[in-house]
Amino acid sequence: TKTGENQALKAGEDISNIVGSESVYAYISPYDRTRQTFDQIKLAISENIVRSIEDPRIREQDWGHFKHPDVGEEITQARDAYSTFYYRIPDGESGADVYDRVSTFFETLHRDFGKSDFPKNCLVVTHGLTLRLFLMRWFHWSVEKFEKLVNPENCQIVIMEKNSDEKYQLTTQLITKT
Repeated sequence: TKTGENQALKAGEDISNIVGSESVYAYISPYDRTRQTFDQIKLAISENIVRSIEDPRIREQDWGHFKHPDVGEEITQARDAYSTFYYRIPDGESGADVYDRVSTFFETLHRDFGKSDFPKNCLVVTHGLTLRLFLMRWFHWSVEKFEKLVNPENCQIVIMEKNSDEKYQLTTQLITKT
């Protein structure tokens, strides 16, 4: 939508302000929406991008029958009662399944971090639930903490910064459920 394009373009401008003239390596979910988002982001930071690759491990959760009109509400109630993390949607995935996918993505991420020419900045264009699970895995959060978090807004930038002790810190405040 035009609103989505504007949100993504603004995210690109904000990213440009964050990275300045420094290089960026980008990982993108292969889904159309994230590709389209990245296309808008690139309008503001194309000079900075040294490489961009699609990685299916950071795609959105597979929703299976969740959207099926005959069972959608029933699945929502079961998922809410059981847990977003553990409940596996029929013919789809649980949050735990996505967590496992994200964990294997870390293998590539850490291998790439170790390359001598890897830039200081890394951009991951993914989906709300996948991002929450990425952060859960990275920071070793509990399932309870994950369950309390709300997905970021569309095109919201979430920043992790590396400290002098080589550990990462989340500098973006995430919203929790009330």
